[in-house]
Amino acid sequence: MTPSFLLGLLPPADFAARVEAFRERLGLRESAPHVTVKARSGLGGDLEWVPSARAGVAASPPVALQVGGARAFRNGSAVYLAVQSPEVVALHVRLLEALAPAERFGYEGPHMTPHLTLALRRRGVDLRTVLEAARAEFADLEVGPLAFTCSEVWLLRKPGPGGLYRPEEAWPLAQR
Repeated sequence: MTPSFLLGLLPPADFAARVEAFRERLGLRESAPHVTVKARSGLGGDLEWVPSARAGVAASPPVALQVGGARAFRNGSAVYLAVQSPEVVALHVRLLEALAPAERFGYEGPHMTPHLTLALRRRGVDLRTVLEAARAEFADLEVGPLAFTCSEVWLLRKPGPGGLYRPEEAWPLAQR
């Protein structure tokens, strides 16, 4: 099996635990809570991209985020928590430039939608039910988003098809 990689920002541990508890109550099996800053396109198993990615991360300042309420993508692919952060988008674009992947996903680029996935569309998962439950569970974030700053980007690894992304290594962002 070939592993997959992505680069992401991790929420505070107590908030990650809240997301995991929500998922567990609904019987959802998902990757560790994170906000993706670079999806797997161009991040091959040979790891030749790592020096360029690390350099892009090291040259970037810490990232401020605000996590808001539950939403669903129009294409029905996922239920997520909205993330407001021009810095996430700027870091994403910087990494795209540093890595210059031969191919990239249509959702990559300055138009990306930063988010924290709660559930992906999978067999046996009713995303309408998940969205309804998420809107109730995370209603407080509509009124007062969770604000935090990340000082590191995490390399997340999925062992192969059917696996889940898990944090593997932290790369520090530049200090202000």
